[in-house]
Amino acid sequence: MLQSGESKRPQDWSRDGRFILYTSEDPKTGNDLWVLPVGPAGADRKPTPYLKTEFNESQAQFSPGPEGAPGGAPRWMAYVSNESGRTQVYVQPFPVSGGKFQISSEGGYQPRWRRDGKELFFIASDARLMSVEVKTAPKFEATVPKALSQTRILAAAGQFAHHYDVTPDGRRFLINSQLQETASAPITLVMNWQR
Repeated sequence: MLQSGESKRPQDWSRDGRFILYTSEDPKTGNDLWVLPVGPAGADRKPTPYLKTEFNESQAQFSPGPEGAPGGAPRWMAYVSNESGRTQVYVQPFPVSGGKFQISSEGGYQPRWRRDGKELFFIASDARLMSVEVKTAPKFEATVPKALSQTRILAAAGQFAHHYDVTPDGRRFLINSQLQETASAPITLVMNWQR
């Protein structure tokens, strides 16, 4: 059990079952990313900060295991941060061991990995669903983001939530869309209709 005075929100659980990723809100540093090891009774379950900066970090997701290996430990973390003055998508090694890579260029939210770890999706600031092909070994490389389709997701809505998911093969998406406001159809109410 994890208890503290800060507000916390779960972000992801690594596929190997060893780590829970969560956001913790600190009055001095804003939203930070923390990792809670999960193990057998008696194992060290002390949470450690992954990113604790003066910027807001959230919407994080572990990569699949190495080259998508089932049950493999994650090697990368995708997340959003406002460190550039605008919320962008970044990828950084897990655990932190080197540089980070900015994935989006015109704003980005809600990164999601394809199951094999070879593609990363995100929502652009204009609500377009974007795709980036990535190579994680021997070093991290990413292509220029390309638009897949327009969505009706409010990009910044639900700062800590993902409003879509992707199938393991990266070909289909389930999207929680914002309905456009339209004039409501009239409702006719018939009273005492049994008379």
